[in-house]
Amino acid sequence: MSRWRLLLTRPEEDCAALAATLAEHGIHGDCLPLLAITPREETPVERSLILDLDRYCAVIVVSKPAARLGLERLDRYWPQPPLTQRWFTVGAATAAILEDYGLDVVCPQDGDDSEALLALPAFEQVLQVHDPKVLIMRGESGREFLAERLRGQGVAVDYLELYRREMPAYAEGELLRRIQSERLNAIAVSSGQGLEHLQQLAAEDWPQVSAMPLFVPSPRVAEQAREMGAQRVIDCRGASAVALMEALRSAE
Repeated sequence: MSRWRLLLTRPEEDCAALAATLAEHGIHGDCLPLLAITPREETPVERSLILDLDRYCAVIVVSKPAARLGLERLDRYWPQPPLTQRWFTVGAATAAILEDYGLDVVCPQDGDDSEALLALPAFEQVLQVHDPKVLIMRGESGREFLAERLRGQGVAVDYLELYRREMPAYAEGELLRRIQSERLNAIAVSSGQGLEHLQQLAAEDWPQVSAMPLFVPSPRVAEQAREMGAQRVIDCRGASAVALMEALRSAE
């Protein structure tokens, strides 16, 4: 049995799945979702992006919610997905959703982050066309690093923003009460926005919360956590359950 007793902060469905996986390996996970996924209403501009999907040499899907909601849009307008582009994801779990749909998907094998995706030879290859265009399916304001790097290489980038992440409502002091009542000794966040919501919910209790080991999915979120005052930050180099468990074992 692992000594770790984790506070898990992913959206509700993903949080429950992660807790179940951790439990199979003797790791206690207590769910306090800090991100609620709300689908966005489709705009005429966003409709045109899907209708013009065959203009893009690559489509990047950055999360599982983006994959699920993006496939709903694809179903609405394309009886058969166009074959003019490759599909890419940052993580294997997102790739699995697209593969189940029948798409040919490439994702990094080492590291679930934007840097690993950009370094993929297959991704570099698809950009070797005249006037490359890439569509990024995401939530509101996420993965800016990807677009910045691509635009710096002369690639045209469009966003299809499919959902917003909102802070669930909790009573004042709920975070510290949960940590104490469940005897939790570490926290796992899956994104920069989840980290921001953690600090927001902690409020006056942030000094105590920020002293706990904090497991994060990437170097950029690790840097953000340190800037916010987190005292012990562990970069899992990925958002998957496997990456988290490896980081937990290394930090024992």
